[in-house]
Amino acid sequence: MKLLNISNDIVPVGEFKSSISKWLKNIKITGQPLVITQNGKPAGVLLSPEEYDDLVYTRRFLESVSRGLDDVKKDETLSTKDLKEEIHKVRENRRAE
Repeated sequence: MKLLNISNDIVPVGEFKSSISKWLKNIKITGQPLVITQNGKPAGVLLSPEEYDDLVYTRRFLESVSRGLDDVKKDETLSTKDLKEEIHKVRENRRAE
């Protein structure tokens, strides 16, 4: 995600409402997030769909890595041989159903 530019990427909700289409076009072109304020305080952040997708993907990836590291700490891992056997068992059970 690009860094926030304080002078260009923060807008009061009233100004945002009066020029929504301009702000959406700007986000699409620049990829910059837009902080929308209400009563002088941050109220929301508008992102391009691509930036949102990247954030979600990154979060899921990091959560997956974290779960894997937790499994290693708990010694809840499988050898490659054991994993292949488990996969084989699942496949066989599916065929039997």
